[in-house]
Order: sequence, then structure tokens, then C-alpha cells
Amino acid sequence: MSYRTLDDLAGGQRVLARLDLNSPVSVGVVQDNRRFSRHARTVAELVASDHRVALMAHQGRPGRDTFLPLDQHADILADHIGHHVEYVRDTFGRQARDGIKALDPGDVILLENVRMTDDEMPEREPEVHARSEFVETLAYMFDAYVGDAYSAAHRKHASIVGLPLVMDAYAGRVMASEYEANTAIAGREFDGEVTMVAGGKKATDVIDVMSAMRGRVDNFLLAGVVGELFLRAVGYDVGRDMGEEDVYESQWLANRERIRALVESHPSHLVFPSDLAYADENDERTEDTVADVRNKDHDYRDIGADTSSQFAEIVGNSAAVFVKGALGVFEDERFSRGTVRVLESIASSDGFSVVGGGDTSRAIEMYGMDESDFSHVSIAGGAYINALTGDPLPGVEVLKSDTDGA
Repeated sequence: MSYRTLDDLAGGQRVLARLDLNSPVSVGVVQDNRRFSRHARTVAELVASDHRVALMAHQGRPGRDTFLPLDQHADILADHIGHHVEYVRDTFGRQARDGIKALDPGDVILLENVRMTDDEMPEREPEVHARSEFVETLAYMFDAYVGDAYSAAHRKHASIVGLPLVMDAYAGRVMASEYEANTAIAGREFDGEVTMVAGGKKATDVIDVMSAMRGRVDNFLLAGVVGELFLRAVGYDVGRDMGEEDVYESQWLANRERIRALVESHPSHLVFPSDLAYADENDERTEDTVADVRNKDHDYRDIGADTSSQFAEIVGNSAAVFVKGALGVFEDERFSRGTVRVLESIASSDGFSVVGGGDTSRAIEMYGMDESDFSHVSIAGGAYINALTGDPLPGVEVLKSDTDGA
């Protein structure tokens, strides 16, 4: 391991831990989700080791409806830990400093949304962030920093890269497990074929991954927006917007040359959908064979039955499978079949598997699958993409640099 973890952290210290509790919000109510349960393991370990624990996290971005204080997060996290978490309505001012000084062994406080301080969000080098008032104020108040916000580790924000640069820094359980699993595609040898299931709405992300993974992935199973765009590149009448919504056209214009180049020269087996599903005039699921589509007049929301069977067979026979993005609009049960069929095939296989990419992992819980049937279910989005493409994660690199300098 190239960085220190909680196994290396002596007990009884004053610890500042950076989590990522950023969550969906419905009418002002923060939704419980997998991030709370994952980070609860790190916090519970810190409590059990008699640390005095202050937590930092963020919610939303300034100007958005999801930009909220963290009082609800404190209550949800406390339920997962089975231990009181005191919410402090301050990030590094007097109230926060008083709360930190008052900590007794085993106490836990959650400081205010770190993005409510001006020093946090500018993308700056760690050395620049380290000189900010925010970092300088907090760093001297603690014995150690625990970086556990893997899903924000692709950001060069002050609490992600500035604090660990000037503190005794360690990786939390989420940080270590996510990094190990998500970089396995580049660092491990598998006895058999490696397959990537690539779906969702962000075609550019998928194309970046495909370009970076040349020679390391045997099969790319293409669905969602990216699947239609690749079909368009080889002459099928799909991958076009319906009405005024701009989902396909802007991504096609930005990526069409890269898509055509990948079709012509990519060494991996590119598997396109052969059929697609939509809602007919009776709002029932109906399927089109791609070859029969003329003048696309439906929004396609899932892969069809034949494609689902083909994808399921490939992932079931693979030594390793990495999932990036859903294969359809799985939140609507009518269009969940492709995503569920493929995930169930992965779950029943003996291969190594990582499921990630935004909300895709929610389908596991929604449709009654067992998370333990997968090698790893990631809670990261952007950081997952960085790991797959081989781009460095600033929030991980700074933990490594702390080790190198120790």
C-alpha cells in the first residue's frame, strides 16, 4: 500500500476526517444512501479507538437547490454508526474551534458544509491551498487527517488536498477500498476476458475510458446514449434527439470523429445493441430491432431482450467485469430489464466485478440484489472515471506524498 491507512493510526488522537456525504435531495429532505453506511465504518473505527473526531463533508454546490447545511446528514450518519454526531453550524470560525477544543475521547462532531467557505472550492494546487486561512486555522488543531472522500478525490479542493499536505495524513476505509477496486483494471492480471459495460448519458466519459483502456479490455458492451451514438456512426438511424431536448446531438458533434476512429481501429470487441425499447402510444414497453428503424420517432429507454441476453452471456463468461453507467432508465420498472438482467448475470458469475458510475449502483438495491455478490460496488462517479482512464486523483496523490515524506 502506497499510503497509510487507519491500521497505521495510533489511538487517542484528535482527528479531522473528510467524508463525502453528498446525497440526493427531495423537497429539501436529504436521502439516506450507500455513502452514509460506507463512511460509517471509518467513523465507527475512529470512535472505537478513542479519537476525538471532527468530520468535514459537503452537500451540493452554491446556487443549487441541493446546497444545504449538514444538520440532516449528522442525524443520518448517527443512525448508521449508532453513536451521537453533534452538528456544528460553522466550518472553521469560533464556534467550530470551540467545538473542536471541547471534544472528549469518542466524541464526534460534524462541521458545517465545507463548500460554504470561500477557500474550499477553487481548483488549486495543494501548496496554494495549504496557505489559505481555512487550512492554516484547522491544521494546527488536530493530530491527524483522515481522507475518506474518494468520490471527491478528483477535485483539487482545500479540504481534499490542502489539509493533508500539511498534516499527518491517512486513508480511511472508503478511500482505500475504492482506490484498490477501481484501479484493478490497470493493475491486475485476470485469467480470462475483461469486459466493460458502458452505458448512461455521459458519452464523452465512456469514450475517454475506451480510448484509455485500449488493449486492457476485451469487450465493450455499449448501451444508453453512447450505444446509440456508436450505432449512428455505423449507419443506423438512432442516436438523435426527440423534441427540444439536447442529449445526443451535442455529444455527437463533440465526439463523432473519436467514435468513428474507435469503430475503425479499437482492438477490443465493440458490442452494439441489436434492439431497443420504448414506450408506445399505450405507454407499454415495446421493442424495435435497430436494423428496422427508419426516421427515429421514439426515445429509447432500454436495450431490448436480444441485446440483454447477449450482454448477459458475455459478462457471465468474463473473468472481470467493470460497469460504468446504466443500460436503461432503470428507475422505471418497464425499462429496468436490461440493467437488471446484466447485473444479475454478473452477480451469479465467479468473476471479479466492480459496479460504479453515478447512480448505477442504486439498481442493485432497488431490484433486490445482494451487494455482497459483487466484488465491489463503488459510490464514486467522477473519481471512478479518473481511475479507469488512469488519470491521477489529487486526493489520493497527496496521501501518497505524505507517506513519501514521512
